[in-house]
Amino acid sequence: MRPLLKNWKVLLLLSFLLISILLISPRPWNDGIVVRSVVKDSASYDAGLRGSSQGIALVSREKILAFDNVPVSSVDGFNSLVSSLEPNKTFLLKTSKSLYSITTEWLTETIVLNETETVVREEFFNESVNGSFVQVLRNVSVIQPKTEIKYIGLEPVGINVEPISKTNIKKGLDLQGGTRVLLQPEKELSSQDMDILIGNMQQRLNVYGLSDLSIRSAQDLPTYLGGSGRQFIIIEIAGATEEEVKDVVSRQGKFEATIANVTVFRGGSDITYVCRTPDCSGIDPNRGCGSVGDGFACTFSFAISLSQEAASRQADVTKNLKIIPGASADSSYLEYPLELFLDNENVDTLQISAELKGRKVTDITISGSGSGLTSQEARQEALKNMKRLQTILITGSLPVQLSVVKVDTISPSLGENFLYNAIIAGIVAIFGVGIVVFARYRLLKITIPIMFTMISEIVLILGFAVLVGWDIDLAAIAGIIIVVGTGVDHQIVITDEVLTGRQKHQLSLVQGVKNAFSIIFMSYATVAVALIPLAFAGAGLLKGFALTSLAGATFGVIIARPAFSAIIQHYLERS
Repeated sequence: MRPLLKNWKVLLLLSFLLISILLISPRPWNDGIVVRSVVKDSASYDAGLRGSSQGIALVSREKILAFDNVPVSSVDGFNSLVSSLEPNKTFLLKTSKSLYSITTEWLTETIVLNETETVVREEFFNESVNGSFVQVLRNVSVIQPKTEIKYIGLEPVGINVEPISKTNIKKGLDLQGGTRVLLQPEKELSSQDMDILIGNMQQRLNVYGLSDLSIRSAQDLPTYLGGSGRQFIIIEIAGATEEEVKDVVSRQGKFEATIANVTVFRGGSDITYVCRTPDCSGIDPNRGCGSVGDGFACTFSFAISLSQEAASRQADVTKNLKIIPGASADSSYLEYPLELFLDNENVDTLQISAELKGRKVTDITISGSGSGLTSQEARQEALKNMKRLQTILITGSLPVQLSVVKVDTISPSLGENFLYNAIIAGIVAIFGVGIVVFARYRLLKITIPIMFTMISEIVLILGFAVLVGWDIDLAAIAGIIIVVGTGVDHQIVITDEVLTGRQKHQLSLVQGVKNAFSIIFMSYATVAVALIPLAFAGAGLLKGFALTSLAGATFGVIIARPAFSAIIQHYLERS
């Protein structure tokens, strides 16, 4: 072995192997769970467990050590402890960074009763004092439906956990579970517009509460190569279901508020604040739910704040509008209402109080509705519509309409089964190749180097995947197995050329290796030519397979197979 360790080809392979192992950083002794994400404004977030992101706070993988002084080492164990919690109770969560005191909360629902009640509230009125109008705060009695708070159960604590990683290898959607959505823009976009679209969707999904997501653009082969040339967007979200993703990513979400057909504000930059807490958003206590035809309808409302520019536009539009007298002096309205449009459909019409004429008002209330066959269905639909409208108001509209081409949903348990099966398949492939090679040559000094080289190529691929941030999914694993097969083919070519030439006394060992590599390089060129277009075909869904196969074949030809040829020459020269 000592002469081999002086050969530059072998040293090059060993150096790259060491770098790859350091990149992969195998940690088989690592057990336990880490915090994957924390939902913003949840009990855990309020307790200080947070990171740095918008909409949903991604934490820096804090390891959970104990739950109320009970050691926790598995996801099921943690979820079991969380499910045993009761509202208004405080528990201690110890992590690798800190100790958090988290207080649970009730999950509540506001129910509108078939009764009314008189409440007194404060309202501003314009009054003439010495020839000028001033605002006066007065108590006003209002008759409204009576409501009650129903306590449903425990509000989610907002912590998502996952097993601690034993390597730096990133698992793809196939192996960790989640949802993949393939979207197609209705028109072709420039690279700049595509970047804007992806950035907007990233913000929208974060605000919507979906974490661990990947958004990337893809394009099919151009038409002159037999493809469609269409642009696509691929979204992969770990742990999310199809229902959580499909609606929010496919809608353009164009929101406009108009008065007399003049747009006064839009979703996005015109909105400085959108309330999403129970104290200022939810089922409207004044309008509530009621029967409509054969079903029910519920009205939601939430408060928003406008920018100064939007408030100025609203003041400019309303200052010349007529005042329509109401039944009383306090119920006069402007001649045109505030109309709310979502994706060019009217979602609500709100009367504008006469006292707001020409005033720059930044705080207003948005409302809408939802319907269903039962009161509960209508309530859920209203809250769902409210959440979607709040999301669009925060993020603005997408620059183009998107259509859903394909949706794939994989459960985490199925992903674990895929990973287990893929590992077993890889091990069987490696040992199967070893058995066939030994049966062919009956020499361990040939079989062992082939096995070593084969495993080395796998390590090199995984190390490179960690370096460039590739996700290892089922397609990538298939590519690795293909690389193993083609690598063994090349090593057999090298071995046969060397053995045949020596047995016939026609070629030297060096000349045999040269002949073998002329065949190998030609084979590599044909493989590369086939794999490069495959990386762009199928809307990029085969990219992992193509890039993994190409990287493995390249490492094999440049690093692993030259080292194998040096090892074979060394052993055969001494036999």
